[in-house]
Amino acid sequence: MSAERPKLYLLDVEGTVAPLTLTSEVLFPYAREHFEEFLRNGLVQEFESLRPGDSPADAIFLDVMALMGENQAEIDPDVPRILAPGVDSVSPASGMPRILAYVYWLMDRDRKSTALKSLQGKIWKAGFESGELKGTLFADVPEAFERWALDARVAIYSSGSVEAQELLFRYSNFGDLTPLISGYFDTRVGAKRKSASYAAIAAEMKVAPDEVLFFSDIVAELDAARGAGCGTRIVMREGNVPVAEENGHERIASFENL
Repeated sequence: MSAERPKLYLLDVEGTVAPLTLTSEVLFPYAREHFEEFLRNGLVQEFESLRPGDSPADAIFLDVMALMGENQAEIDPDVPRILAPGVDSVSPASGMPRILAYVYWLMDRDRKSTALKSLQGKIWKAGFESGELKGTLFADVPEAFERWALDARVAIYSSGSVEAQELLFRYSNFGDLTPLISGYFDTRVGAKRKSASYAAIAAEMKVAPDEVLFFSDIVAELDAARGAGCGTRIVMREGNVPVAEENGHERIASFENL
């Protein structure tokens, strides 16, 4: 990174600003518990709407349709099929058991399905807004964001949906941190292990790649960011997966001195 100080602090979520267990032990179980009721209620509203395409449940309907199309392109022979062999289409409501089987199959394998992430985000939104969920962040995060935002910008890049990211920081255990965050990016900008994704984020945030400092606990993600010309830091939080000592990235245990 050629810039003396970065103009953009870009951060991963789990293992970087939040515990690795946030998704696996809190968010995923909550989504799984509420998925069937959420989909059934949303799809019934969609089909009963007097103004198709303009109902509150329309976004749910579109996510499910995207999920159905995605399923047919899946090459894994063990994947649950939403459409039965020889069947070209089915309504989301009547295909509910197959849709849920596919959703749970994806969740059990932590597949990076954009449609699934969008649906999970909608479920989490209800949980955060009701107070059932809270975004658990590390103690050094709020002060670091405040410090960096004084003369640079802060952005988030996670495999979780943009909607889920915003909820995490709006309903955090330190209050609403969203005023300190200038951008959110998910896999719609590209895979986190592809250098082109980091170049695209830099372009969207109107900075040069060498003005970006990316934080993550995953070496492959950091390698991709460095390949785009970004500065990198590997974050070694308690509970993170150990990495090789020689990985080419400067190690930090917290944001306190940055």
